[in-house]
Amino acid sequence: MALAAGVAALAAAPARGQGPPATEAGAGVAVALARRGFWGPELGLARRPGGQGRLALAVAAGDYEGVLGVRVAATAQFLLTAAARAGVTPYAGLGLAFTGADGVRGAGYLAAVVGLESGAGRRAGWYGEVGLSGGVRLAAGRRWRRLPAGW
Repeated sequence: MALAAGVAALAAAPARGQGPPATEAGAGVAVALARRGFWGPELGLARRPGGQGRLALAVAAGDYEGVLGVRVAATAQFLLTAAARAGVTPYAGLGLAFTGADGVRGAGYLAAVVGLESGAGRRAGWYGEVGLSGGVRLAAGRRWRRLPAGW
């Protein structure tokens, strides 16, 4: 019985190459090229529970059809090399997005994103991504990560 519990505990731990648990904050710029364009600064918050997954929320405020608008997106993402301390880590995700403004009809979309980020296993790095959510979305910026002590 103890042997089975030990094997289960080892199997539940992230394998080598998978990332540690982390909380991330980011700041950047987002541009959506669609019938109704949007551009503005973007703030993000994400949680990586360990392994290669990430749950991310991004909020941008900026120009939407000539008025102050907002864009909110929530995605579940997969990082290919989440523990990488050097080099570039590709990632992809799916989720939901909403863009709207006062006096302009808002719209919700299914969102798909692919991106690259530097050193996903380091405390900070840049990111760049391309997505589809009612048009083409481009974003770039910097992420800061709170990693476990000793990582």
